[in-house]
Amino acid sequence: MAPIPGSGLAKGLAVTLRTMTKKTVTAQYPDAQPELPPRTRGVIGLFEENCTVCMLCARECPDWCIYIDSHKETVPAAAPGGRERSRNVLDRFAIDFALCMYCGICIEVCPFDALFWSPEFEYAETDIHELTHERDKLREWMWTVPAPPALDPGAEEPKEIAAARKTADKLAAEQLAAEQAERAEQVEQAEQAEQRATEQAEPAEQAEQAEQAEQRATEQAERAAQAAQAAPPAPAGTEPQAPAQASEQGESPATGGSESPEPREGES
Repeated sequence: MAPIPGSGLAKGLAVTLRTMTKKTVTAQYPDAQPELPPRTRGVIGLFEENCTVCMLCARECPDWCIYIDSHKETVPAAAPGGRERSRNVLDRFAIDFALCMYCGICIEVCPFDALFWSPEFEYAETDIHELTHERDKLREWMWTVPAPPALDPGAEEPKEIAAARKTADKLAAEQLAAEQAERAEQVEQAEQAEQRATEQAEPAEQAEQAEQAEQRATEQAERAAQAAQAAPPAPAGTEPQAPAQASEQGESPATGGSESPEPREGES
Protein backbone atom coordinates (compact mmCIF):
# COMPACT_ATOMS: atom_id res chain seq x y z
CA MET A 1 0.00 0.00 0.00
CA ALA A 2 1.40 3.33 -1.01
CA PRO A 3 1.94 5.83 1.79
CA ILE A 4 -0.52 8.64 2.04
CA PRO A 5 0.96 11.87 0.86
CA GLY A 6 1.78 14.17 3.79
CA SER A 7 1.67 11.42 6.47
CA GLY A 8 5.26 12.11 7.50
CA LEU A 9 4.52 15.79 7.97
CA ALA A 10 1.47 14.92 10.03
CA LYS A 11 3.49 12.68 12.34
CA GLY A 12 6.12 15.38 12.86
CA LEU A 13 3.49 17.99 13.64
CA ALA A 14 1.87 15.56 16.10
CA VAL A 15 5.15 15.28 18.03
CA THR A 16 5.46 19.05 18.02
CA LEU A 17 1.92 19.49 19.31
CA ARG A 18 2.46 16.98 22.13
CA THR A 19 5.64 18.77 23.18
CA MET A 20 3.95 22.15 23.10
CA THR A 21 1.29 20.99 25.52
CA LYS A 22 3.81 19.81 28.17
CA LYS A 23 4.89 22.06 31.03
CA THR A 24 8.31 23.59 30.58
CA VAL A 25 10.84 22.70 33.31
CA THR A 26 13.98 24.78 33.68
CA ALA A 27 16.97 23.21 35.43
CA GLN A 28 18.15 25.66 38.11
CA TYR A 29 21.82 24.91 37.53
CA PRO A 30 24.21 25.68 39.24
CA ASP A 31 21.99 26.43 42.24
CA ALA A 32 20.48 22.94 41.96
CA GLN A 33 22.75 20.09 40.92
CA PRO A 34 21.35 17.71 38.30
CA GLU A 35 20.58 14.13 39.22
CA LEU A 36 22.95 12.17 37.03
CA PRO A 37 22.73 8.44 36.29
CA PRO A 38 25.16 6.32 38.32
CA ARG A 39 27.12 5.32 35.18
CA THR A 40 27.64 8.85 33.94
CA ARG A 41 30.97 9.33 32.17
CA GLY A 42 32.26 12.55 33.65
CA VAL A 43 35.96 12.27 34.48
CA ILE A 44 38.35 9.45 35.28
CA GLY A 45 39.40 8.91 38.90
CA LEU A 46 42.68 7.26 39.89
CA PHE A 47 43.04 4.85 42.82
CA GLU A 48 46.79 5.18 43.14
CA GLU A 49 47.32 2.29 45.57
CA ASN A 50 46.15 -0.22 42.94
CA CYS A 51 48.32 1.11 40.13
CA THR A 52 51.32 -1.11 39.30
CA VAL A 53 52.59 1.03 36.37
CA CYS A 54 51.87 -1.76 33.90
CA MET A 55 51.32 0.91 31.17
CA LEU A 56 48.37 -0.96 29.65
CA CYS A 57 46.08 2.08 29.85
CA ALA A 58 48.64 4.35 28.15
CA ARG A 59 49.31 1.82 25.37
CA GLU A 60 45.64 1.11 24.67
CA CYS A 61 44.50 4.74 24.70
CA PRO A 62 43.59 5.66 21.08
CA ASP A 63 44.31 9.37 21.71
CA TRP A 64 47.55 8.88 23.63
CA CYS A 65 46.34 11.29 26.27
CA ILE A 66 47.67 9.39 29.32
CA TYR A 67 51.16 10.26 30.61
CA ILE A 68 52.89 7.96 33.10
CA ASP A 69 56.36 8.24 34.67
CA SER A 70 57.85 5.79 37.18
CA HIS A 71 61.07 4.41 38.61
CA LYS A 72 62.16 1.09 40.06
CA GLU A 73 62.91 0.42 43.72
CA THR A 74 64.50 -2.61 45.35
CA VAL A 75 62.40 -4.26 48.04
CA PRO A 76 64.38 -6.17 50.69
CA ALA A 77 63.71 -9.85 51.22
CA ALA A 78 60.68 -10.59 53.36
CA ALA A 79 62.38 -13.54 55.10
CA PRO A 80 66.02 -14.35 55.90
CA GLY A 81 67.66 -16.06 52.96
CA GLY A 82 65.15 -14.72 50.44
CA ARG A 83 66.00 -12.68 47.40
CA GLU A 84 65.38 -9.01 46.87
CA ARG A 85 62.63 -7.88 44.53
CA SER A 86 62.17 -4.80 42.39
CA ARG A 87 58.89 -2.94 41.96
CA ASN A 88 57.72 0.05 39.96
CA VAL A 89 56.93 3.24 41.87
CA LEU A 90 54.52 5.71 40.28
CA ASP A 91 55.96 9.22 39.85
CA ARG A 92 53.41 10.80 37.53
CA PHE A 93 49.97 9.90 36.21
CA ALA A 94 48.24 12.57 34.14
CA ILE A 95 45.33 12.65 31.69
CA ASP A 96 44.86 15.34 29.07
CA PHE A 97 41.08 15.81 28.94
CA ALA A 98 41.47 18.15 25.98
CA LEU A 99 42.35 15.03 23.94
CA CYS A 100 40.30 12.40 25.79
CA MET A 101 37.23 11.19 23.91
CA TYR A 102 35.75 9.34 26.93
CA CYS A 103 35.81 5.94 25.30
CA GLY A 104 36.58 4.17 28.57
CA ILE A 105 39.12 1.75 27.09
CA CYS A 106 41.70 2.61 29.76
CA ILE A 107 39.22 1.70 32.51
CA GLU A 108 38.28 -1.57 30.85
CA VAL A 109 41.84 -2.78 30.23
CA CYS A 110 43.19 -1.90 33.71
CA PRO A 111 43.81 -5.33 35.34
CA PHE A 112 44.07 -3.97 38.89
CA ASP A 113 41.01 -1.67 39.10
CA ALA A 114 42.99 1.55 39.41
CA LEU A 115 40.77 3.68 37.11
CA PHE A 116 37.06 4.45 37.59
CA TRP A 117 34.40 6.64 36.02
CA SER A 118 33.30 9.58 38.13
CA PRO A 119 30.10 11.59 37.44
CA GLU A 120 31.99 14.82 38.19
CA PHE A 121 31.69 17.19 35.23
CA GLU A 122 32.57 20.63 36.58
CA TYR A 123 36.17 20.86 35.46
CA ALA A 124 36.03 23.48 32.71
CA GLU A 125 39.09 25.72 32.33
CA THR A 126 39.80 28.95 30.49
CA ASP A 127 43.12 27.63 29.20
CA ILE A 128 43.29 24.39 27.24
CA HIS A 129 46.66 23.54 28.79
CA GLU A 130 45.06 23.42 32.23
CA LEU A 131 42.87 20.48 31.15
CA THR A 132 45.82 18.15 31.77
CA HIS A 133 45.17 16.97 35.31
CA GLU A 134 47.82 15.26 37.44
CA ARG A 135 47.40 12.34 39.82
CA ASP A 136 46.52 14.53 42.82
CA LYS A 137 43.45 15.87 41.04
CA LEU A 138 42.58 12.42 39.70
CA ARG A 139 42.76 11.07 43.24
CA GLU A 140 40.38 13.77 44.47
CA TRP A 141 37.89 12.68 41.81
CA MET A 142 38.24 9.10 43.02
CA TRP A 143 36.20 9.94 46.13
CA THR A 144 33.27 11.05 43.93
CA VAL A 145 32.98 7.62 42.31
CA PRO A 146 29.60 6.08 43.26
CA ALA A 147 29.46 2.73 44.96
CA PRO A 148 28.99 -0.26 42.67
CA PRO A 149 25.55 -1.85 42.53
CA ALA A 150 24.82 -4.60 45.01
CA LEU A 151 25.58 -8.14 43.94
CA ASP A 152 22.94 -10.79 43.53
CA PRO A 153 22.35 -12.63 46.85
CA GLY A 154 23.36 -15.91 45.25
CA ALA A 155 26.46 -14.54 43.54
CA GLU A 156 29.94 -15.68 44.47
CA GLU A 157 31.95 -13.33 46.63
CA PRO A 158 34.49 -11.30 44.62
CA LYS A 159 38.05 -12.59 44.79
CA GLU A 160 39.33 -9.21 45.93
CA ILE A 161 37.00 -9.14 48.94
CA ALA A 162 37.79 -12.77 49.81
CA ALA A 163 41.54 -12.08 49.65
CA ALA A 164 41.16 -8.92 51.72
CA ARG A 165 39.08 -10.75 54.33
CA LYS A 166 41.62 -13.59 54.46
CA THR A 167 44.45 -11.11 55.00
CA ALA A 168 42.47 -9.28 57.68
CA ASP A 169 41.68 -12.55 59.49
CA LYS A 170 45.36 -13.55 59.35
CA LEU A 171 46.46 -10.21 60.77
CA ALA A 172 43.81 -10.43 63.50
CA ALA A 173 44.98 -13.95 64.43
CA GLU A 174 48.61 -12.82 64.56
CA GLN A 175 47.67 -9.84 66.72
CA LEU A 176 45.64 -12.06 69.06
CA ALA A 177 48.55 -14.51 69.36
CA ALA A 178 50.94 -11.65 70.11
CA GLU A 179 48.58 -10.31 72.81
CA GLN A 180 48.25 -13.75 74.37
CA ALA A 181 52.04 -14.21 74.36
CA GLU A 182 52.46 -10.78 75.95
CA ARG A 183 49.90 -11.59 78.66
CA ALA A 184 51.62 -14.94 79.35
CA GLU A 185 54.96 -13.17 79.64
CA GLN A 186 53.47 -10.63 82.04
CA VAL A 187 52.00 -13.42 84.18
CA GLU A 188 55.36 -15.21 84.21
CA GLN A 189 57.14 -12.02 85.20
CA ALA A 190 54.60 -11.45 88.01
CA GLU A 191 55.13 -15.00 89.29
CA GLN A 192 58.91 -14.53 89.24
CA ALA A 193 58.59 -11.23 91.08
CA GLU A 194 56.33 -12.85 93.68
CA GLN A 195 58.83 -15.71 94.11
CA ARG A 196 61.70 -13.25 94.57
CA ALA A 197 59.65 -11.31 97.10
CA THR A 198 58.93 -14.54 98.99
CA GLU A 199 62.61 -15.47 98.99
CA GLN A 200 63.52 -12.02 100.27
CA ALA A 201 60.82 -12.21 102.96
CA GLU A 202 62.05 -15.57 104.37
CA PRO A 203 65.35 -14.20 105.88
CA ALA A 204 63.44 -11.27 107.33
CA GLU A 205 60.92 -13.65 108.90
CA GLN A 206 63.71 -15.82 110.30
CA ALA A 207 65.44 -12.76 111.75
CA GLU A 208 62.16 -11.65 113.31
CA GLN A 209 61.63 -15.10 114.88
CA ALA A 210 65.21 -15.07 116.25
CA GLU A 211 64.61 -11.60 117.69
CA GLN A 212 61.38 -12.76 119.33
CA ALA A 213 63.16 -15.83 120.82
CA GLU A 214 65.95 -13.61 122.15
CA GLN A 215 63.38 -11.27 123.64
CA ARG A 216 61.59 -14.18 125.36
CA ALA A 217 64.90 -15.43 126.77
CA THR A 218 65.66 -11.94 128.08
CA GLU A 219 62.24 -11.74 129.71
CA GLN A 220 62.73 -15.15 131.36
CA ALA A 221 66.15 -14.09 132.70
CA GLU A 222 64.66 -10.89 134.10
CA ARG A 223 61.85 -12.83 135.83
CA ALA A 224 64.41 -15.26 137.33
CA ALA A 225 66.50 -12.34 138.65
CA GLN A 226 63.40 -10.72 140.14
CA ALA A 227 62.43 -14.02 141.84
CA ALA A 228 65.95 -14.37 143.29
CA GLN A 229 65.82 -10.86 144.71
CA ALA A 230 62.38 -11.45 146.29
CA ALA A 231 63.47 -14.67 148.18
CA PRO A 232 64.32 -14.20 152.07
CA PRO A 233 68.05 -14.36 152.96
CA ALA A 234 69.37 -17.48 154.83
CA PRO A 235 70.54 -17.13 158.58
CA ALA A 236 74.24 -16.53 159.16
CA GLY A 237 76.35 -19.63 159.88
CA THR A 238 73.80 -22.02 158.50
CA GLU A 239 73.62 -23.63 155.18
CA PRO A 240 70.25 -23.92 153.56
CA GLN A 241 69.12 -27.48 153.20
CA ALA A 242 67.62 -28.57 149.99
CA PRO A 243 64.01 -29.70 150.26
CA ALA A 244 64.86 -32.93 148.47
CA GLN A 245 67.37 -33.90 151.19
CA ALA A 246 64.86 -33.03 153.93
CA SER A 247 62.21 -35.18 152.37
CA GLU A 248 64.62 -38.12 152.21
CA GLN A 249 65.27 -37.83 155.96
CA GLY A 250 61.54 -37.79 156.71
CA GLU A 251 61.57 -34.25 158.06
CA SER A 252 59.28 -31.42 157.37
CA PRO A 253 61.15 -28.28 156.48
CA ALA A 254 58.38 -26.21 158.00
CA THR A 255 58.29 -27.84 161.52
CA GLY A 256 61.98 -28.68 161.76
CA GLY A 257 61.15 -31.89 163.75
CA SER A 258 64.02 -34.43 163.92
CA GLU A 259 65.55 -36.99 166.28
CA SER A 260 68.34 -35.74 168.49
CA PRO A 261 71.70 -37.22 167.69
CA GLU A 262 73.25 -39.75 170.07
CA PRO A 263 75.80 -38.34 172.57
CA ARG A 264 79.40 -39.01 171.81
CA GLU A 265 81.73 -40.79 174.22
CA GLY A 266 83.00 -38.48 176.96
CA GLU A 267 79.93 -36.25 176.78
CA SER A 268 77.37 -36.25 179.55
